[in-house]
Amino acid sequence: MSPDYLLTQVFNGLASGAFYALLALGLSVIFGMLRVVNFAHGTMYMLGAFATYYGATLFHLPFFAALIVAPIVVGLFGIVLERALLRHLYPLDPIYNLLLTFALVLVIENVVRYFAGALGSPYAIPDALSGATNLGFTIYPTYKLFVIAVALLMCAVVWYVVERTPFGARIRAATENPTLVRAFGIDTGRLVTVTFGAGVALAALAGVLAAPTTNVQPDMGDAIIIYTFAIVVIGGLGSILGSILAGFILGVVQAFGTVVFPPISTTLIFIVMVVVIVFRPAGLFGRPEGGR
Repeated sequence: MSPDYLLTQVFNGLASGAFYALLALGLSVIFGMLRVVNFAHGTMYMLGAFATYYGATLFHLPFFAALIVAPIVVGLFGIVLERALLRHLYPLDPIYNLLLTFALVLVIENVVRYFAGALGSPYAIPDALSGATNLGFTIYPTYKLFVIAVALLMCAVVWYVVERTPFGARIRAATENPTLVRAFGIDTGRLVTVTFGAGVALAALAGVLAAPTTNVQPDMGDAIIIYTFAIVVIGGLGSILGSILAGFILGVVQAFGTVVFPPISTTLIFIVMVVVIVFRPAGLFGRPEGGR
């Protein structure tokens, strides 16, 4: 394989990894704060794509506006779910939250299927991002470069907010010792709500970016969320940096796996996950949970 071909596959992997990274990042933000394994995360990804499609169809919402509007709308929907349903189950065994979010997947998908149909609809790439860009070593689709750039920017912003700002310090403190944080007069309930909404909005943003690259349909989140859970486990549950790096790296690994040995490409991520669990159960960047 020539160097130009290898570089092209790296970019293909980064384009796939961009969706993995955004979804895994949102999942890690939610798990890190709430210790909730959110099975409905892929459904929020789907709702982001549908918000983009119907925003354009019904309200003539431009794609670049949808990048802001759709995550906000879906994030607010996530906040309603957290306050109306999830909040009441926090004192109980985590299995109840897991079952609830799984039930939400079935309910929301079937509601969307009832109104939108099962086949889905295409969403065109915006004119400003159509065509291809000359990278020197290859001609590469401009839209995929845009997806990579947006994902990298959002991952950097979220990492900075969580790791380098007072608000992020409150989130980390509430994760480690919520009782002590409440003793300092900080409303941990509000922190939980905002964090859940932000995690859902990240999933919706991935859905907005995915809309022009795939058919917008009710079950579009089912397959990708399985890979996302594996990536979160590999990066380390609750690790922001781990989710980002694992998402992009495993996207590249999967791209090369498709070229080298296509039959294994769909299971390659899970093979990596098994190896990581065996030798480092907390994930590549995670910390053991024994102290919690």
